[in-house]
Amino acid sequence: MASFLVEEFIGEGPLIELVPKLQEEGWDDVPTLKMMNLEDMDRLAMTQRQKDALELRSYLHNRSLMQYADRLEASGKPLAELLNYNTIALSSQFGMRRGHITRFTDRAVACGIPLPPSSSFPAKTQSKFSIRGTSKFDVSVEQSMADIRIKEGHVFKGIVASEPAEARLCGCIQPPPVVDNVSPYSSIENITVQKLTPEYKIGMERLVKSKAPPMKALELWKDKPAVLLCVRRPGCIMCRAEAHQLYARKPIFDALGFQLIAVLHEQIEPEVKDFWPRYWGGVVILDKGMEFFKALGGGSLLKDKFITGFLFNPRAIANYKRAKAIGLEYNFRGEGEIKGGLFVVGRGRTGIAYQFIERNFGDWAPTAEIIEICSQLQKPQLSEGELL
Repeated sequence: MASFLVEEFIGEGPLIELVPKLQEEGWDDVPTLKMMNLEDMDRLAMTQRQKDALELRSYLHNRSLMQYADRLEASGKPLAELLNYNTIALSSQFGMRRGHITRFTDRAVACGIPLPPSSSFPAKTQSKFSIRGTSKFDVSVEQSMADIRIKEGHVFKGIVASEPAEARLCGCIQPPPVVDNVSPYSSIENITVQKLTPEYKIGMERLVKSKAPPMKALELWKDKPAVLLCVRRPGCIMCRAEAHQLYARKPIFDALGFQLIAVLHEQIEPEVKDFWPRYWGGVVILDKGMEFFKALGGGSLLKDKFITGFLFNPRAIANYKRAKAIGLEYNFRGEGEIKGGLFVVGRGRTGIAYQFIERNFGDWAPTAEIIEICSQLQKPQLSEGELL
Protein backbone atom coordinates (compact mmCIF):
# COMPACT_ATOMS: atom_id res chain seq x y z
CA MET A 1 0.00 0.00 0.00
CA ALA A 2 1.26 3.47 -0.89
CA SER A 3 1.11 5.22 2.49
CA PHE A 4 2.02 8.90 2.89
CA LEU A 5 3.54 8.24 6.31
CA VAL A 6 7.20 9.20 5.93
CA GLU A 7 8.19 6.65 8.57
CA GLU A 8 6.57 3.84 6.57
CA PHE A 9 8.08 5.11 3.34
CA ILE A 10 11.71 5.22 4.49
CA GLY A 11 11.48 2.03 6.58
CA GLU A 12 14.14 0.88 9.04
CA GLY A 13 16.95 0.48 6.49
CA PRO A 14 19.68 2.82 5.21
CA LEU A 15 17.37 5.83 4.71
CA ILE A 16 16.53 6.14 8.40
CA GLU A 17 19.96 7.66 9.11
CA LEU A 18 19.03 10.59 6.85
CA VAL A 19 15.87 11.62 8.73
CA PRO A 20 17.37 14.63 10.58
CA LYS A 21 19.02 15.94 7.40
CA LEU A 22 15.89 15.37 5.31
CA GLN A 23 13.85 17.31 7.83
CA GLU A 24 16.39 20.13 7.93
CA GLU A 25 16.56 20.44 4.13
CA GLY A 26 12.78 20.37 3.61
CA TRP A 27 12.42 16.85 2.19
CA ASP A 28 9.80 16.22 4.86
CA ASP A 29 6.89 14.54 3.06
CA VAL A 30 6.60 11.53 0.77
CA PRO A 31 5.56 13.29 -2.50
CA THR A 32 8.52 15.67 -2.20
CA LEU A 33 10.95 12.85 -1.37
CA LYS A 34 9.88 11.08 -4.55
CA MET A 35 10.85 14.14 -6.58
CA MET A 36 14.50 13.90 -5.51
CA ASN A 37 16.96 13.48 -8.38
CA LEU A 38 20.61 12.37 -8.41
CA GLU A 39 21.86 15.94 -8.01
CA ASP A 40 19.71 16.39 -4.91
CA MET A 41 20.97 13.07 -3.52
CA ASP A 42 24.58 14.14 -4.03
CA ARG A 43 23.94 17.40 -2.18
CA LEU A 44 22.81 15.33 0.80
CA ALA A 45 25.94 13.14 0.49
CA MET A 46 23.80 10.02 0.17
CA THR A 47 25.59 6.70 -0.18
CA GLN A 48 24.94 4.47 -3.17
CA ARG A 49 22.96 2.14 -0.91
CA GLN A 50 20.73 5.03 0.19
CA LYS A 51 20.23 6.14 -3.42
CA ASP A 52 19.24 2.60 -4.39
CA ALA A 53 16.82 2.42 -1.45
CA LEU A 54 15.10 5.69 -2.37
CA GLU A 55 14.85 4.70 -6.02
CA LEU A 56 13.36 1.31 -5.09
CA ARG A 57 10.89 2.72 -2.56
CA SER A 58 9.71 5.46 -4.93
CA TYR A 59 9.08 2.87 -7.63
CA LEU A 60 7.16 0.62 -5.22
CA HIS A 61 5.16 3.54 -3.82
CA ASN A 62 3.98 4.48 -7.32
CA ARG A 63 2.59 0.96 -7.66
CA SER A 64 1.15 0.51 -4.12
CA LEU A 65 3.62 -2.30 -3.42
CA MET A 66 5.26 -0.96 -0.28
CA GLN A 67 4.62 -4.19 1.62
CA TYR A 68 7.58 -5.66 -0.26
CA ALA A 69 9.95 -2.72 0.29
CA ASP A 70 11.85 -4.12 3.29
CA ARG A 71 12.44 -7.54 1.71
CA LEU A 72 13.50 -6.14 -1.67
CA GLU A 73 15.73 -3.54 -0.02
CA ALA A 74 17.39 -6.17 2.19
CA SER A 75 18.48 -8.09 -0.91
CA GLY A 76 20.99 -5.33 -1.64
CA LYS A 77 20.05 -5.42 -5.34
CA PRO A 78 19.36 -2.18 -7.25
CA LEU A 79 15.96 -1.70 -8.86
CA ALA A 80 17.22 -2.25 -12.41
CA GLU A 81 18.47 -5.72 -11.43
CA LEU A 82 15.31 -6.65 -9.50
CA LEU A 83 13.18 -5.77 -12.52
CA ASN A 84 14.97 -8.49 -14.49
CA TYR A 85 13.98 -11.21 -11.99
CA ASN A 86 11.51 -13.74 -13.33
CA THR A 87 8.13 -14.54 -11.79
CA ILE A 88 9.38 -17.60 -9.90
CA ALA A 89 12.27 -15.71 -8.30
CA LEU A 90 10.09 -12.77 -7.23
CA SER A 91 7.56 -15.16 -5.73
CA SER A 92 9.95 -17.53 -3.96
CA GLN A 93 12.52 -15.01 -2.71
CA PHE A 94 10.27 -12.10 -1.80
CA GLY A 95 6.82 -13.67 -1.37
CA MET A 96 5.33 -11.48 -4.07
CA ARG A 97 1.84 -12.41 -5.24
CA ARG A 98 1.26 -13.04 -8.93
CA GLY A 99 -0.91 -9.96 -9.45
CA HIS A 100 1.65 -7.83 -7.62
CA ILE A 101 4.44 -9.25 -9.77
CA THR A 102 2.60 -8.03 -12.85
CA ARG A 103 2.29 -4.57 -11.31
CA PHE A 104 5.95 -4.59 -10.26
CA THR A 105 7.28 -5.54 -13.68
CA ASP A 106 4.97 -3.20 -15.61
CA ARG A 107 7.44 -0.46 -16.48
CA ALA A 108 4.87 1.50 -18.48
CA VAL A 109 3.66 3.28 -15.34
CA ALA A 110 5.41 6.64 -15.12
CA CYS A 111 7.92 6.81 -12.27
CA GLY A 112 7.60 10.39 -11.26
CA ILE A 113 5.39 13.36 -10.52
CA PRO A 114 5.26 15.78 -13.46
CA LEU A 115 5.30 19.55 -13.11
CA PRO A 116 3.83 22.03 -15.56
CA PRO A 117 6.66 23.12 -17.89
CA SER A 118 6.48 26.72 -16.67
CA SER A 119 6.78 25.80 -12.99
CA SER A 120 9.78 25.05 -10.80
CA PHE A 121 10.51 24.56 -7.13
CA PRO A 122 11.67 27.55 -5.12
CA ALA A 123 15.38 27.17 -4.30
CA LYS A 124 15.46 23.78 -6.07
CA THR A 125 15.98 22.63 -9.59
CA GLN A 126 13.07 20.94 -11.31
CA SER A 127 13.48 17.21 -10.80
CA LYS A 128 12.69 14.14 -12.78
CA PHE A 129 12.98 10.66 -11.36
CA SER A 130 14.33 7.89 -13.56
CA ILE A 131 15.48 4.31 -13.23
CA ARG A 132 19.27 4.44 -13.32
CA GLY A 133 20.79 2.68 -16.27
CA THR A 134 17.52 2.39 -18.22
CA SER A 135 17.23 5.55 -20.25
CA LYS A 136 14.04 4.55 -22.00
CA PHE A 137 12.27 4.99 -18.67
CA ASP A 138 13.47 8.57 -18.19
CA VAL A 139 10.21 10.51 -18.09
CA SER A 140 10.23 14.14 -19.16
CA VAL A 141 7.70 16.61 -17.86
CA GLU A 142 5.92 16.76 -21.22
CA GLN A 143 5.69 12.98 -21.51
CA SER A 144 4.57 12.57 -17.93
CA MET A 145 1.68 15.00 -18.38
CA ALA A 146 0.07 12.37 -20.61
CA ASP A 147 -0.41 10.24 -17.49
CA ILE A 148 -2.88 12.78 -16.09
CA ARG A 149 -4.51 13.99 -19.30
CA ILE A 150 -8.24 14.61 -19.40
CA LYS A 151 -10.00 11.36 -20.24
CA GLU A 152 -12.07 10.98 -23.36
CA GLY A 153 -15.77 11.43 -22.68
CA HIS A 154 -15.29 13.91 -19.86
CA VAL A 155 -17.72 16.83 -19.93
CA PHE A 156 -16.06 20.14 -19.11
CA LYS A 157 -18.46 23.05 -18.84
CA GLY A 158 -16.14 25.94 -18.14
CA ILE A 159 -15.98 26.30 -14.37
CA VAL A 160 -18.37 23.47 -13.51
CA ALA A 161 -17.51 19.92 -14.52
CA SER A 162 -18.83 16.40 -14.04
CA GLU A 163 -18.43 12.99 -15.57
CA PRO A 164 -21.15 11.83 -18.00
CA ALA A 165 -24.11 9.93 -16.59
CA GLU A 166 -26.58 7.67 -18.34
CA ALA A 167 -29.95 6.10 -17.61
CA ARG A 168 -29.71 2.99 -15.46
CA LEU A 169 -31.53 -0.33 -15.48
CA CYS A 170 -32.46 -0.17 -19.18
CA GLY A 171 -33.62 3.43 -18.88
CA CYS A 172 -35.97 2.83 -15.94
CA ILE A 173 -33.85 4.93 -13.56
CA GLN A 174 -32.67 8.41 -14.50
CA PRO A 175 -29.42 9.79 -13.02
CA PRO A 176 -29.76 12.65 -10.56
CA PRO A 177 -29.40 16.10 -12.19
CA VAL A 178 -26.42 18.33 -11.49
CA VAL A 179 -26.10 22.10 -11.49
CA ASP A 180 -24.63 23.94 -14.46
CA ASN A 181 -23.64 27.14 -12.68
CA VAL A 182 -20.75 27.58 -10.30
CA SER A 183 -21.73 28.14 -6.69
CA PRO A 184 -21.64 31.78 -5.58
CA TYR A 185 -18.66 32.63 -3.41
CA SER A 186 -21.06 33.82 -0.70
CA SER A 187 -22.28 30.23 -0.27
CA ILE A 188 -18.92 29.02 1.06
CA GLU A 189 -17.02 31.96 2.58
CA ASN A 190 -18.88 31.98 5.91
CA ILE A 191 -19.16 28.22 6.42
CA THR A 192 -18.15 27.28 9.95
CA VAL A 193 -15.48 24.60 9.84
CA GLN A 194 -13.15 22.90 12.33
CA LYS A 195 -9.59 21.91 11.51
CA LEU A 196 -9.09 18.24 12.38
CA THR A 197 -5.49 17.80 11.21
CA PRO A 198 -2.56 19.97 10.14
CA GLU A 199 -0.49 19.35 7.03
CA TYR A 200 1.62 16.26 7.65
CA LYS A 201 5.39 16.57 7.86
CA ILE A 202 8.13 14.13 8.82
CA GLY A 203 8.21 13.37 12.54
CA MET A 204 4.81 14.93 13.24
CA GLU A 205 2.46 13.37 15.77
CA ARG A 206 -0.26 11.32 14.10
CA LEU A 207 -2.99 12.39 16.54
CA VAL A 208 -6.11 14.07 15.19
CA LYS A 209 -6.45 17.63 16.49
CA SER A 210 -10.08 17.23 17.54
CA LYS A 211 -10.30 20.30 19.80
CA ALA A 212 -9.36 23.05 17.38
CA PRO A 213 -11.71 26.05 17.67
CA PRO A 214 -14.32 26.64 14.94
CA MET A 215 -13.37 29.09 12.19
CA LYS A 216 -14.86 30.66 9.08
CA ALA A 217 -13.92 28.91 5.85
CA LEU A 218 -12.64 32.12 4.28
CA GLU A 219 -9.73 32.05 6.75
CA LEU A 220 -8.44 28.92 4.96
CA TRP A 221 -7.67 30.72 1.70
CA LYS A 222 -7.21 34.24 3.04
CA ASP A 223 -3.52 34.30 2.12
CA LYS A 224 -3.11 31.27 -0.14
CA PRO A 225 -5.42 29.70 -2.77
CA ALA A 226 -6.74 26.23 -2.08
CA VAL A 227 -7.93 23.01 -3.65
CA LEU A 228 -10.71 21.60 -1.47
CA LEU A 229 -11.58 17.93 -1.93
CA CYS A 230 -15.05 17.20 -0.51
CA VAL A 231 -14.81 13.56 0.58
CA ARG A 232 -18.00 11.53 0.59
CA ARG A 233 -16.70 8.99 3.11
CA PRO A 234 -13.04 8.64 4.24
CA GLY A 235 -13.31 4.84 4.55
CA CYS A 236 -14.60 4.41 0.97
CA ILE A 237 -12.02 2.84 -1.35
CA MET A 238 -12.98 5.19 -4.20
CA CYS A 239 -12.67 8.26 -1.96
CA ARG A 240 -9.32 7.07 -0.62
CA ALA A 241 -8.03 6.39 -4.12
CA GLU A 242 -9.07 9.86 -5.31
CA ALA A 243 -7.49 11.53 -2.28
CA HIS A 244 -4.32 9.50 -2.74
CA GLN A 245 -3.84 10.26 -6.42
CA LEU A 246 -4.48 13.98 -5.85
CA TYR A 247 -2.13 14.34 -2.86
CA ALA A 248 0.56 12.41 -4.78
CA ARG A 249 0.86 15.56 -6.93
CA LYS A 250 1.51 17.78 -3.90
CA PRO A 251 4.85 19.08 -5.31
CA ILE A 252 2.97 20.44 -8.32
CA PHE A 253 0.49 22.32 -6.16
CA ASP A 254 3.32 23.53 -3.92
CA ALA A 255 5.07 24.95 -6.99
CA LEU A 256 1.84 26.63 -8.07
CA GLY A 257 1.31 28.08 -4.60
CA PHE A 258 -1.82 26.07 -3.75
CA GLN A 259 -2.68 24.28 -0.52
CA LEU A 260 -4.56 20.97 -0.46
CA ILE A 261 -7.49 20.60 1.95
CA ALA A 262 -9.84 17.64 2.46
CA VAL A 263 -13.38 18.38 3.66
CA LEU A 264 -15.35 15.79 5.69
CA HIS A 265 -19.00 16.08 6.66
CA GLU A 266 -18.84 13.76 9.67
CA GLN A 267 -16.21 13.07 12.30
CA ILE A 268 -15.58 9.43 13.16
CA GLU A 269 -12.25 9.77 14.90
CA PRO A 270 -10.80 6.31 14.03
CA GLU A 271 -11.70 6.96 10.38
CA VAL A 272 -9.99 10.34 10.38
CA LYS A 273 -6.86 8.85 11.93
CA ASP A 274 -6.82 6.07 9.34
CA PHE A 275 -7.38 8.50 6.46
CA TRP A 276 -4.67 10.99 7.53
CA PRO A 277 -1.84 10.81 6.65
CA ARG A 278 -2.00 7.34 5.11
CA TYR A 279 -4.13 8.38 2.15
CA TRP A 280 -4.06 12.17 2.50
CA GLY A 281 -1.29 14.22 4.10
CA GLY A 282 -2.86 17.65 3.71
CA VAL A 283 -5.09 19.58 6.09
CA VAL A 284 -8.41 17.91 6.96
CA ILE A 285 -11.40 20.01 8.06
CA LEU A 286 -14.88 19.15 9.32
CA ASP A 287 -17.92 20.74 7.68
CA LYS A 288 -20.50 19.59 10.20
CA GLY A 289 -23.33 21.47 8.50
CA MET A 290 -22.46 19.91 5.12
CA GLU A 291 -22.49 23.39 3.58
CA PHE A 292 -19.69 22.69 1.07
CA PHE A 293 -21.58 19.58 -0.03
CA LYS A 294 -24.79 21.58 -0.40
CA ALA A 295 -22.93 24.19 -2.45
CA LEU A 296 -21.90 21.45 -4.88
CA GLY A 297 -25.58 20.68 -5.43
CA GLY A 298 -26.67 24.26 -5.89
CA GLY A 299 -27.99 24.53 -2.34
CA SER A 300 -29.14 20.93 -1.80
CA LEU A 301 -27.22 17.79 -0.97
CA LEU A 302 -26.52 15.51 -3.91
CA LYS A 303 -27.50 12.01 -2.78
CA ASP A 304 -27.89 8.60 -4.39
CA LYS A 305 -28.96 5.20 -3.10
CA PHE A 306 -26.53 2.28 -3.00
CA ILE A 307 -28.68 0.01 -5.17
CA THR A 308 -29.69 2.50 -7.86
CA GLY A 309 -26.58 4.69 -7.71
CA PHE A 310 -23.98 1.93 -7.48
CA LEU A 311 -25.20 -1.59 -8.23
CA PHE A 312 -27.26 -0.48 -11.26
CA ASN A 313 -24.73 2.11 -12.44
CA PRO A 314 -22.03 0.80 -14.81
CA ARG A 315 -19.94 3.97 -14.40
CA ALA A 316 -19.90 3.61 -10.61
CA ILE A 317 -18.91 -0.05 -10.91
CA ALA A 318 -16.07 0.93 -13.27
CA ASN A 319 -14.94 3.58 -10.77
CA TYR A 320 -14.91 0.95 -8.02
CA LYS A 321 -12.80 -1.44 -10.11
CA ARG A 322 -10.37 1.39 -10.94
CA ALA A 323 -9.93 2.16 -7.24
CA LYS A 324 -9.67 -1.48 -6.19
CA ALA A 325 -6.88 -2.06 -8.71
CA ILE A 326 -4.72 0.38 -6.73
CA GLY A 327 -4.72 -2.07 -3.81
CA LEU A 328 -6.00 0.16 -0.99
CA GLU A 329 -7.81 -1.00 2.13
CA TYR A 330 -11.36 0.15 2.83
CA ASN A 331 -14.38 -0.21 5.14
CA PHE A 332 -18.09 0.62 5.19
CA ARG A 333 -18.28 2.84 8.27
CA GLY A 334 -20.01 6.18 7.99
CA GLU A 335 -22.61 7.82 5.75
CA GLY A 336 -22.00 7.05 2.09
CA GLU A 337 -24.91 8.38 0.06
CA ILE A 338 -23.97 12.08 0.06
CA LYS A 339 -22.01 12.94 -3.09
CA GLY A 340 -18.77 14.90 -2.91
CA GLY A 341 -16.67 16.86 -5.35
CA LEU A 342 -13.94 19.46 -5.53
CA PHE A 343 -13.48 23.24 -5.43
CA VAL A 344 -10.55 25.38 -6.56
CA VAL A 345 -10.78 28.65 -4.61
CA GLY A 346 -8.62 31.70 -5.28
CA ARG A 347 -6.76 33.69 -2.65
CA GLY A 348 -8.78 36.16 -0.59
CA ARG A 349 -12.12 37.02 -2.17
CA THR A 350 -11.10 36.03 -5.70
CA GLY A 351 -13.84 33.41 -5.75
CA ILE A 352 -14.48 29.86 -6.92
CA ALA A 353 -12.52 29.15 -10.08
CA TYR A 354 -13.53 25.51 -10.58
CA GLN A 355 -16.15 23.15 -9.26
CA PHE A 356 -16.29 19.41 -9.92
CA ILE A 357 -19.38 17.37 -9.02
CA GLU A 358 -19.33 13.66 -8.19
CA ARG A 359 -22.21 12.66 -10.44
CA ASN A 360 -21.51 8.92 -10.22
CA PHE A 361 -20.09 7.31 -7.09
CA GLY A 362 -16.30 7.42 -7.39
CA ASP A 363 -15.97 10.13 -10.07
CA TRP A 364 -12.62 11.96 -9.89
CA ALA A 365 -11.91 15.46 -11.06
CA PRO A 366 -9.21 15.00 -13.76
CA THR A 367 -5.89 16.01 -12.25
CA ALA A 368 -4.71 17.69 -15.45
CA GLU A 369 -7.79 19.87 -15.43
CA ILE A 370 -7.23 20.93 -11.81
CA ILE A 371 -3.58 21.74 -12.54
CA GLU A 372 -4.56 23.78 -15.58
CA ILE A 373 -7.06 25.82 -13.56
CA CYS A 374 -4.47 26.40 -10.82
CA SER A 375 -1.89 27.42 -13.43
CA GLN A 376 -4.33 29.97 -14.87
CA LEU A 377 -5.01 31.39 -11.40
CA GLN A 378 -1.28 31.75 -10.83
CA LYS A 379 -0.91 34.06 -13.85
CA PRO A 380 -0.64 37.71 -12.83
CA GLN A 381 -3.16 38.91 -15.42
CA LEU A 382 -5.97 37.30 -13.43
CA SER A 383 -6.89 40.12 -11.09
CA GLU A 384 -8.93 39.71 -7.95
CA GLY A 385 -12.64 39.89 -8.55
CA GLU A 386 -12.41 38.52 -12.08
CA LEU A 387 -13.79 35.13 -10.98
CA LEU A 388 -17.23 35.16 -9.37
